Amino acid sequence: MKDPADFLECFLVGGAVRDKILGEPAGDRDWVVIGATEKRMENLGFKSVGKDFPVFLHPTTHEEYALARRERKVGTGYRGFKINTSPTVTLEEDLKRRDLTVNALALSVDGKLIDPFGGVADLKAGRLRHVSPAFSEDPVRVLRIARFASRFATKGFKVASETEKLITNMVKNGEVDTLVPERVWRELVRALSEHSPAIFFEILRNTGALACILPEIEVLFGIPQQDPAYPEGNVGTHALMALEEAALLSNNPRIRFAALVHDLEKGVLKGHTLPSNSDHEKPGVLRVNSMCLRLRAPIDYSDLALIVTKNHLLLEKLPELSGNAVLQLLQAVNAFRKPKNVEFFVLACQGISKVKIDAEKTNLATQLLKNYVASVRKLDLTDLENSYPKAKERGREAKRRKLAIIAETHVKWTKLCPN
Repeated sequence: MKDPADFLECFLVGGAVRDKILGEPAGDRDWVVIGATEKRMENLGFKSVGKDFPVFLHPTTHEEYALARRERKVGTGYRGFKINTSPTVTLEEDLKRRDLTVNALALSVDGKLIDPFGGVADLKAGRLRHVSPAFSEDPVRVLRIARFASRFATKGFKVASETEKLITNMVKNGEVDTLVPERVWRELVRALSEHSPAIFFEILRNTGALACILPEIEVLFGIPQQDPAYPEGNVGTHALMALEEAALLSNNPRIRFAALVHDLEKGVLKGHTLPSNSDHEKPGVLRVNSMCLRLRAPIDYSDLALIVTKNHLLLEKLPELSGNAVLQLLQAVNAFRKPKNVEFFVLACQGISKVKIDAEKTNLATQLLKNYVASVRKLDLTDLENSYPKAKERGREAKRRKLAIIAETHVKWTKLCPN
């Protein structure tokens, strides 16, 4: 059976072409179709999936095929565009509407490279540069270019100075203010998953966009770091260093996010009212919770961030904590119902402490915490149901046994690590 794409004028476009030139691993392949209509695509068996403009899935490969399009700005925000997918739209017109020159590349089915805006030269120069002034019409592109900068930082890529100026003007003109929380969060998680996630925040800060998009992080850069164990100068720099250290330990964006926001209690936003402190939570916990709610963050992100914010200072102090305090920490981390939480909590705390002078204390405490968890989990409490018919009595006995094994574990650990 003949490939239905053979009946169309198709070009491989965007990231697939860029990454092929860079020698990066192959990812998803996207195609642009010239001179076709929606009806023509459907007649060939392509399945329509586009909401905002015509995008189709290939009937067998399931790769995306989009009709070439022109865009005209008619409103604010990333949805304020009028789309034209007439068969008369050319490949160059379609590429011109893209964000960066390194993404405005196309490859014909016979291997011919189409590069109308100097994308290959920018790839060689390590330069992230906008294709045209139309870049400023879509605020999501500010987040995307910061994310690309974090992805390709190890290859020496920098944002072009003229593009930085354009983004700065977008901030001044209020275009960045139109970003909706869902799009911010989506790009934030992608950036947290990149090789050098701190670069994402540095780019946003250099252009003034961070104050609009993530004011909770921006305000930290104006707060001096008082603790002599942290030599970074200000809380914002410390937060990004903690993020980078966490990134070296894990590629899990949840862990990286928790390390990033652990010190929000030190920031105070002008005109920003925190939720009611009815549960006597610390301001930092309330600020993390407020930020997660504003960004529509999934519960697993906010839960871990709150656990780390509340308890990260306790980890390095673990050897000095009482049995009751240790048990409270294990319960706060939800170590018994969600054992993975212990690993995630530890990795975030290690990222935070690795930028400290005495980070070795956290490494030792990490092993002790794991010993505590393993010891308590081995406890056999199956006899409690018959021996203690009253729930309160069962609870007291279970706690007594847990405290006893915690004390025993601490004694064994102290003998191995007397210092």
